[in-house]
Amino acid sequence: MIPDDTGRFSLRPYYAEKELDSECERIVRKLLEARHGKVCFPIETDDLTVLIEQHDADLDPYADLSKYGPDVEGVTEFFPDRGPKVSISERLSNDARRENRFRTTLTHEFGHVKFHGHLWAEKFASGGLFERGLDENKAISKRDDILNASKVDWMEWQAGYVSGAILMPATYVRRVVSNYCGPRGLHADVHHESEHAGELVRLVKECFAVSAEAARIRLLKLGLLTTRIGQQSLFR
Repeated sequence: MIPDDTGRFSLRPYYAEKELDSECERIVRKLLEARHGKVCFPIETDDLTVLIEQHDADLDPYADLSKYGPDVEGVTEFFPDRGPKVSISERLSNDARRENRFRTTLTHEFGHVKFHGHLWAEKFASGGLFERGLDENKAISKRDDILNASKVDWMEWQAGYVSGAILMPATYVRRVVSNYCGPRGLHADVHHESEHAGELVRLVKECFAVSAEAARIRLLKLGLLTTRIGQQSLFR
């Protein structure tokens, strides 16, 4: 725990990316082995809803979140006397074309439930109850922060990282990349604008049932794509 510079909590958790990857992979493996007897991808959307419910959270996938603003797609609300409530915008769940965004929002909100719920529990237990009508007991997730929030907003950044780590566990993403690069003798950084990067994004997108943007961000965060300029790469 380290000081929370945002002032929302006195202390907040610091997670290294490898810690989040390791824990999310453990969670995914346990879930899939229990439900299907094996680890296979893509994770089914039903598995993601079960994951949230297994962590003592109520799920409303058809919520009207318009009161929070037109760009809010997920809200997780915490209570002193029961588990959290996860609400996903009906705009996502009622539109088959937005299935990938629905999945990333589900896993983003799971990140709040799993990795941030204890913050509210501690605040409630210490008597820091919230005034009715305010949003202090909620994690409110905007569209642009679901996948790739700034690290300044540590809570949304962590939930976004968890979203990618649940849908695309690091070990399995690296396996996809290795299977592509190995036979081609590619051993340098893959520049994110290269043709090989485009092919890796496509493979990850298809393997894990995510959007191209989610696949690209995950590959960048794992260091499997690079934005560095000036270093010649075999992949350009």
